[in-house]
Amino acid sequence: MQLSVIILNYNVRFFLEQCVFSVQKALENIDGEIIVIDNNSSDDSCAMMKKKFPTIKLIENKENLGFPKGNNIGVTEAKGEYLCILNPDTVVAEDTFTKMLQSEFCNLNFGIIGCKLIDGTGSFLPESKRGVPTPWVAFTKIFGLYKISNFFGKYYAQHLTENQSGKVDILVGAFMIIKRDLYNEIGGFDENCFMYSDDIDLSYMVLKSGKSNYYYHET
Repeated sequence: MQLSVIILNYNVRFFLEQCVFSVQKALENIDGEIIVIDNNSSDDSCAMMKKKFPTIKLIENKENLGFPKGNNIGVTEAKGEYLCILNPDTVVAEDTFTKMLQSEFCNLNFGIIGCKLIDGTGSFLPESKRGVPTPWVAFTKIFGLYKISNFFGKYYAQHLTENQSGKVDILVGAFMIIKRDLYNEIGGFDENCFMYSDDIDLSYMVLKSGKSNYYYHET
């Protein structure tokens, strides 16, 4: 199998439904699977999945285990050569997976590949590509220096524009493609972190392994 899409859900039933529909469409020409992990939602997310997507693997956690552990549980069930970690409040384009798996970066010794993220108004999300938030880089972000000059622009990897693909340090956990073997080799997401900064940690662990992370702007 080529690709396993891992979607961790918590109380976003309506977003999840749209997300899964879009992923199904994007996987039509790919040997892939969808795995949904639910972190003990109190809405009817699981009932919706069973009714509308009965053939999709659903893992129902009995408590909210957090972002890292929830995703790690999903990965243990994955069969794909590649993983896509995907937030449930997203919609992927029909060409997203095809383009990314055929991109030049998949022929390199890559770590994680991220795509262009846009919000509901069509505006680019600068979190799509970032740098390691060292104390200095965090300082330039907190005090808005990155808006003044690209010299201070490492937080949002401003050496690349939103329409340039290339090497970056950090990618956002809303959408990450990584080889399953590499994910397991570096230990996956750090379960000592319940949520937030886990994507920074995973990206950094990939860099420490000697791989490179890439932002891909064409989808």
